[in-house]
Amino acid sequence: MKLVEHFKDFLNDTVNLNTTRLTQLDSSVAALKTFISGSSWDPTITSWAEQGSWAHKTIIKPVNERPFDADVMVFVKPVAGWDAKRYITELKAIFLASNTYKDKVSRSSHCITIEYAKERKIDIAPVVVDRDGVTRLEVCNVDSNNFERTEPGLYTNWLIERNGWTGGNGLRKVTRLLKYLRDIKTTFTCPSVLLTTLLGNQINIFDQYSTSAFTDTPTALKTIVGRLDDWLQGNPTLPTVVNPVLTSEVFSAAWDDTKYANFRDKIHTYREWIDDAYNEADRDESIGKWQRVFGEEFAASVAIERAASVSKSADLFKEASHSAIAAATDLVARFAQFGRTALPDNFDRLPHKQRPRWKVAATSTFNVTVAASLHDGRGGRWVETVEGERRSPLPKHYWMQFQLRTSTGTPLAGDYDIHWRVTNTDQEANRAGCLRGGFERSNDGSARWEQLSYRGVHTVEGFVVRKRDQQLVAQSAPFYVVIA
Repeated sequence: MKLVEHFKDFLNDTVNLNTTRLTQLDSSVAALKTFISGSSWDPTITSWAEQGSWAHKTIIKPVNERPFDADVMVFVKPVAGWDAKRYITELKAIFLASNTYKDKVSRSSHCITIEYAKERKIDIAPVVVDRDGVTRLEVCNVDSNNFERTEPGLYTNWLIERNGWTGGNGLRKVTRLLKYLRDIKTTFTCPSVLLTTLLGNQINIFDQYSTSAFTDTPTALKTIVGRLDDWLQGNPTLPTVVNPVLTSEVFSAAWDDTKYANFRDKIHTYREWIDDAYNEADRDESIGKWQRVFGEEFAASVAIERAASVSKSADLFKEASHSAIAAATDLVARFAQFGRTALPDNFDRLPHKQRPRWKVAATSTFNVTVAASLHDGRGGRWVETVEGERRSPLPKHYWMQFQLRTSTGTPLAGDYDIHWRVTNTDQEANRAGCLRGGFERSNDGSARWEQLSYRGVHTVEGFVVRKRDQQLVAQSAPFYVVIA
């Protein structure tokens, strides 16, 4: 399912850099321009330009409270007798002499960086214009003390053209989404300029006549990532990816064979997940599958509301059933009377549940079921065996031990990892911020201990992953835990 409105909200609320930060960035850059222009730095400034994701309008909100980066280029006339590194070392020196900036400045190979309280970083790169009377633009590499050709304006225009061919800013939005995916997952390495180029390369002039490939954001995402995956699968070894407007600049030099192979593999997996979420007809299941791609921030409020209000979702069952259940005020009471038939239709597909991230084995090796026992404490006295179809609620504060069993009794240790998905529902767990739904490891050998804490109908599921290839070979049915 496309869930266009959820993508719009996700971009606006989570991915895009917000207006306040952009305003702060504009203000900081204006102050830096004024400072440099009024300083004793020798080069004559001819112009300024935004660069990188700021210029391309693909800048995103940083994840995990990291500072965001913005790039500014200062175009200058050449200074007689200056080598490449002097443009940057002298620029850094004027900032070190300033009480305002001396504690904010640092240097990298091609620029100086001003960092504001870990909120934002602004890279300032000198660009030397027409050195030695030759028409060209050059950045300065301090480490090698060399001048290097650059064409920032032409590259930005190249991206603007391709973004226009997609209509509706399709390329820009997809680039932001993939940069967010890279930063939130941290499963692959790809510098922004390389990623942006790879995505831009998937757009061609005939796309401007397409009526279906970029009709909305999720469709554009499916189209572009699908094309990228096809291209990567057609290049099993590290290809050369160059700057499309300056072929002497090789962006793929940032990779080695291992990094490329990992990127190729991860994009193939994400392509499968994107296609799966896009094609899923059930709305809640589709939200869960999109969350597998982008994390729990995607449609977060909807997912939480579904989990917190399962008793309300069961009201239709109450109305359609015998009036004898009128006193059954929530799902716990209804489950006690009617068992699983009292559950809302989407109960086992609640969107806040994380979807399995492992590839499913082509053939299932065995079946597994969850076995459970009640104890008066973790590792404490056994009270009773709890059957999976039990209707009567269990008391709070007791503990349960969960184990996986095969139909043949085959032990699972050794060749397999066991993962548990513990999912809470309803209002008490929601108020405690403990709806959970993610994957967790065993905490007592191959078993899992859980304390009974929140009134509601909850589930525990076991997943068996083969260690040698990380494939999912078995998955249990949900085990319903009803707590009074």
